[in-house]
Amino acid sequence: MRKVTVVTNPRSRHGKGGDAATAAIARLRAGGAEVTEVCAPSAAETVRQVRDSVAGAAPDAVVCIGGDGLINVTLPAVAETGVPLGMIPAGTGNDLARELGVPTDDPVAAAALVLRGRTRTIDLGRIESSVPPMWFATVAGTGFDARVTLRANEMRWPRGRLRYTAAALAEISGRFTVPYRVELVDAVTDGLTNPGAGSVLETEAVMVAVGNTRTYGGGMLICPDALMDDGLLDLTVVGALSRGEMLRLLPALSAGKRQDHPEVKQFRAAAVTLTAAGAPATADGEPAGTLPITIRAVPAALTVLVP
Repeated sequence: MRKVTVVTNPRSRHGKGGDAATAAIARLRAGGAEVTEVCAPSAAETVRQVRDSVAGAAPDAVVCIGGDGLINVTLPAVAETGVPLGMIPAGTGNDLARELGVPTDDPVAAAALVLRGRTRTIDLGRIESSVPPMWFATVAGTGFDARVTLRANEMRWPRGRLRYTAAALAEISGRFTVPYRVELVDAVTDGLTNPGAGSVLETEAVMVAVGNTRTYGGGMLICPDALMDDGLLDLTVVGALSRGEMLRLLPALSAGKRQDHPEVKQFRAAAVTLTAAGAPATADGEPAGTLPITIRAVPAALTVLVP
């Protein structure tokens, strides 16, 4: 790696992202890399600066020093370009880094991994109903889990994964189960009406999560069988659970355990349209509007640096 564009977010992990950036950039430079830094005041400006860097400086890699949210912000500038994305985890969840085996608590080790330059390609999800379309690398949540994520993003305490648990306990007293319509394209799962080209499920549900990866929220195993390179999205539909059942499910979910409940169902498809009146959506922990939304898997859309 001779030339690297580094995207930073010193506010990540309650300000500790700045320390991680200092240590990682020092390691990159010590390893012989020429570093161009991007630390923009907005998501749009970050995308513009990274795009300009990719087009002009032609870096060997773009490296995000932050969490899944910063990666999400950067995706429009690197998706489908072939420029490798490296990551120095410095966020709360760091789910993409964890899924790829990138060290999540050692920025110097993560920077050394970047310098080695080993790559693989992974799929991305794309919310095509957004304007412009919104890319994501991990999981898009809708309904209860999206409300939890949005609340957690506003909380200053507790820190780490406990913040999501606290937000869930706060949200569970509000609006809970809502009518969903789930329309799958090229479904590869049995159990739906009209299987095949246009599978449809209409159900009362607490939430529907759409995963490119297995986890979100710092290790919550919401889509336990998701693969990042199969060209498909994994869906987890959490049906009409009572609040008591949800309270019993949350600790297991937070502990990263597979969910075994008759109202928790998994499906797999190339694309999905979700409809539920007023339900919010998030992607990589970032706001993604409200339903209805259409999400599609985009195969091999991102090159990443891995151990």
